Amino acid sequence: MSNVIRIKKGLNINLVGEAEKTIKELSTDQFAIKPTDFIGVFPRLLVKEGDELKVGSPIFADKQRSELLFTSPVSGRVTEVRRGAKRVLLEIRIESDGKGEALDFGAADPLKLDREAIIAKMLQSGVWPVVRQRPYSVIAKPTDKPKAIFISTFDTSPLAPDNDLIVHGHDKAFQTGLDALSRLTDGKVHLNIDANATESKVFTGSKNVQINRFAGPHPTGNVGVQISRLDPINKGEVVWYVGPQEVLSIGQLFLTGKYDATRIIALTGSEVLYPAYYKTFTGAKLNSFVAKNTSEAPKRFISGNVLTGTRIEADGYVSFYHHQITVIKEGNYHEFLGWALPGFGKFSISRTFPSFLFKNRKYRLDTNLHGGHRAMVMTGQYEKVFPFDIYPMQLIKAIITENIDLMEQLGIYEVDDEDFALCEVIDTSKTNIQEIVRQGLDMLRKEMS
Repeated sequence: MSNVIRIKKGLNINLVGEAEKTIKELSTDQFAIKPTDFIGVFPRLLVKEGDELKVGSPIFADKQRSELLFTSPVSGRVTEVRRGAKRVLLEIRIESDGKGEALDFGAADPLKLDREAIIAKMLQSGVWPVVRQRPYSVIAKPTDKPKAIFISTFDTSPLAPDNDLIVHGHDKAFQTGLDALSRLTDGKVHLNIDANATESKVFTGSKNVQINRFAGPHPTGNVGVQISRLDPINKGEVVWYVGPQEVLSIGQLFLTGKYDATRIIALTGSEVLYPAYYKTFTGAKLNSFVAKNTSEAPKRFISGNVLTGTRIEADGYVSFYHHQITVIKEGNYHEFLGWALPGFGKFSISRTFPSFLFKNRKYRLDTNLHGGHRAMVMTGQYEKVFPFDIYPMQLIKAIITENIDLMEQLGIYEVDDEDFALCEVIDTSKTNIQEIVRQGLDMLRKEMS
């Protein structure tokens, strides 16, 4: 057994509403692909309302990289092309016919193909967008040679889905996906697993990869934390990363020759009556999950987890890279003298409330900020939950002042906005830290392009 890499800094937030370990079939025929899910992509629409589609039919391409295609997850027809201000393309909505007719891109053994042939097949089918790069968390450039590829098989964020359950029984597809990825780099493919979880034979039995075991609180499951421990990114270097379900899609492409956009989505949260896992396809409509399955209280619907997810309406669609839906209570209320009450049910990283005595307690949290925005102050709290060898406060200030040289010196290439989610949670100033970090990364990407 390989050595365990232990992460000491971090914070687990235990919430009510974990999904039951059962997978149900989701009954819906409404799906959408959202160009806004893809950082740095300028979409060129390839379809119009009423067009008939097969699984794998091109929907839009990137204007700057015409070979980068985004394809339909289901067969059916385009029902609406939705645009926003200045005609920004927001959604391409698709109604499934349930037939699952798919374009055939040709099955092949990836170990017998060269790198160019594998990339060409992934680009043509629309699977390529599942491969992203660090820094910037944008879709990987096929022409780049990454120094390594990372796959985090576990997620430590609140109520995160269990990837062991999701991948169980798909050994062949998962291994085929790993085989394809191993041909895309001259470096290592790092398969990172949870040292404390019940070991999955799918993960531990994988070949053509380096298996690494991690232990520790959130954000240990973040791929950025794992990269920082195994192969840190320096200026000019690129690493790629892929999720476990995305590895399955890559594997199915080479096994069947068809684009498989199947996704297992965990419906979680305190306001869900029956939290469970649902089998569907990329971009499923939210109300098909939550209809008659949530409380009567005012609710916040989140595509993703409570720390890094995106707020959506009940008639919205799950984002491309999200495998979780969270529903929590809307915190639209004022609490009189809240700071002076005992606070037995309040979550806090400090010892302000007696709840810190109950280490394993699960909380029913809402969206209330419990205070207004304040000036940013030096508290030393960020360093308690930030496991990188980086000064988080100094980096945030460098981004705010748009000091690119200082941002580079302080290690911005190693981090992503999700890595600052816990800093945002414990921040007494209520600062939108993730938004600031994303602005800094976008600024740097444009400056370097």
